[in-house]
Amino acid sequence: MVNVPEIFGSMVFNDATMKERLPKATYKALKKTIDLGEPLDISVANVVAKAMKDWAVEKGLTHYTHWFQPMTGVTAEKHDSFIDPVGDGTAIMEFGGKELVKGEPDASSFPSGGIRATFEARGYTAWDPTSPAFIRDTTLYIPTAFCSYTGEALDKKTPLLRSMEVLSNAACRTLKLFGKDVKKVTSTVGPEQEYFLVDKEYFDQRKDLIFTGRTLFGAAAPKGQELDDHYFGALKTRVKDFMADLDVELWKLGITSKTRHNEVAPAQHEVAPIFGTTNIATDHNQLVMETLKKTAEKHGMVCLLHEKPFAGVNGSGKHNNWSMCTNDGENLISPGKNPINNTQFLFILAAIMKGVDEYADLLRISVASAGNDHRLGANEAPPAIVSMFLGDELEAVVKSIVEDKDYATPGKVPMHLGVDVLPEFKKDTTDRNRTSPFAFTGNRFEFRMLGSAVNIACPNIMINTIMAEELNQFCDEIEKADNKDKAIKELIKKTFTDHQRIIFNGDGYSDEWPVEAEKRGLPNYRSLPEALAHFDDQKNIDLFVKNNVHDEVEIKARKVITLEEYAKTINIEALTMLEMAKQDILPAVSSYVKELTDTALAKKALSDAIPTSVEEDLVTTLSNDLVSFVEKIDTLSEDVVKGNDIEDAQEKANYYHDVVFAAMNELRAVSDEMETITSADYWPYPTYDELLFGVHCHIKICMNHHSLIRNLPRIRRFRYTRN
Repeated sequence: MVNVPEIFGSMVFNDATMKERLPKATYKALKKTIDLGEPLDISVANVVAKAMKDWAVEKGLTHYTHWFQPMTGVTAEKHDSFIDPVGDGTAIMEFGGKELVKGEPDASSFPSGGIRATFEARGYTAWDPTSPAFIRDTTLYIPTAFCSYTGEALDKKTPLLRSMEVLSNAACRTLKLFGKDVKKVTSTVGPEQEYFLVDKEYFDQRKDLIFTGRTLFGAAAPKGQELDDHYFGALKTRVKDFMADLDVELWKLGITSKTRHNEVAPAQHEVAPIFGTTNIATDHNQLVMETLKKTAEKHGMVCLLHEKPFAGVNGSGKHNNWSMCTNDGENLISPGKNPINNTQFLFILAAIMKGVDEYADLLRISVASAGNDHRLGANEAPPAIVSMFLGDELEAVVKSIVEDKDYATPGKVPMHLGVDVLPEFKKDTTDRNRTSPFAFTGNRFEFRMLGSAVNIACPNIMINTIMAEELNQFCDEIEKADNKDKAIKELIKKTFTDHQRIIFNGDGYSDEWPVEAEKRGLPNYRSLPEALAHFDDQKNIDLFVKNNVHDEVEIKARKVITLEEYAKTINIEALTMLEMAKQDILPAVSSYVKELTDTALAKKALSDAIPTSVEEDLVTTLSNDLVSFVEKIDTLSEDVVKGNDIEDAQEKANYYHDVVFAAMNELRAVSDEMETITSADYWPYPTYDELLFGVHCHIKICMNHHSLIRNLPRIRRFRYTRN
């Protein structure tokens, strides 16, 4: 049995450990930095560093690393040992405040978008004391920010911390209007993480999964998710064992893994923690994704975090449950029992409505990726159109304020289930809308557009900055008013009236909604290149610069980085498709056609009376398909070559979306059709049947001659990739 209280946070230099190991004065000073954002003195850092090193060495650690989150979308680390030579041929384990506070990785080694060039290599990592250090393997991990020699942010942590600070200042300023003296307001997030599990043996036989994280070819399995029998279904033994180990590893890191279950698609699952402070939740989510992959390997599986690894079934998202909380524990997104009379909540709700409406483009941009383009609007995720869901109760509140009509609080009513033995409970005053991109869910807003692989820092930078801007605008207006109460009520009514278009409580999956959204003037950016074109619109530059979250150079650099990453991703996928098509699929289908031809000729040689129409029809169909297949290969090859010659980042991304990606879809369509009529003994890759259901029913021993023949080429490829 796992002793959860004993192991929870055991690998973290957390508050309890700091309180135990630090002198009282040092602990008190560090807590002021963590809780209130006060500057950290180097003398405090020196004491913390020694205590941290002693704790780490006692646990058998030999190295430390400044762990950061560059623009590559993954984490980065450079390990240094605690060893310090003494001079007599011996060494001691040493680690001081200087090493704790600052590191110097090569900044030119990361995408820069022009901020850093190869000849401008110096960069710094700076300790983030608000996120606790932790242990992985034999290394002490120190969460840090990453910036250039000239001070530009080269990572996702730095602008996130900036956005949290500016939001805190704006929210504290807002609360003063309501007679509250609050020292700090923190944005909080609870990210739900979806993922797929596939058998590693099958994964290793798929070049597309290895190189791109998704299947570039693959006909649909006979059974998908149409019966809805996987969602919340019983966990298979192999998956349950994996999840049990996953929980233990996450708990050791102080991550409050709370919920685990199957998701809608076969082989799809979800893990969700309890919400936490945004920067810590961001660090934790990165650790969740890394731990998912490592733990899956231990169980002979591979965790797929791509947003759409399989066509025809639901992709994976990551719901971002966002809220704001004061240092004394008040949730500012909670409407209370009677929201119509909760002026503070309505004031903040008005700011959210205004912000989501005015900066819908930035929210869409924050979740843009090549992978996420596959899911948004695909009847499995919110559409690419940003809108808000408030629910019946809040929508009625807003309507009553806009129309100056009385509003009667419905209150909670009993839920009658018609069975006496079942306990009676109170029914919520509103439903949930799973099709809404930005939905109110009782005491938080759930931003549901995130893809499964995204770093949650990106959307939360946007949300925090937008909220800070809108709250400050409101404060500017109210603070100069003679009658503040009257001005607040008038502002709330005006904002609700002016921004009603952003509220949509209906079915976001419906064909009617894009038409309606266009009438309302809401943007609908269906692809990353289309969305990113608006990243450096003047209003967006003004937003970030005014709030000191990004300067103009950083904004333009991030735009270039994202566009370049998109083009590179599609290029890698196209090249992988071409290799698979030429080296594997084309020879496999040709060999099957030869077998059919030989069979037909053998029948005719035996007797003209033996019918060969089946073989002849298949040969004709597949031969025609092969001609089309080769034509599609040639077209895609030519398109890729042309794309490589484009230099402008926006133009290149547009081309890869409009031309290359379209050609890839045409090539896949022919291949998937051939897969359905080609003998399984000849098809060169594990099918969707095996990939989606192989974790549950994988058979490692070939049971007959045909399956042995089928697996021989796979075994050869398996060995090649392993070596």
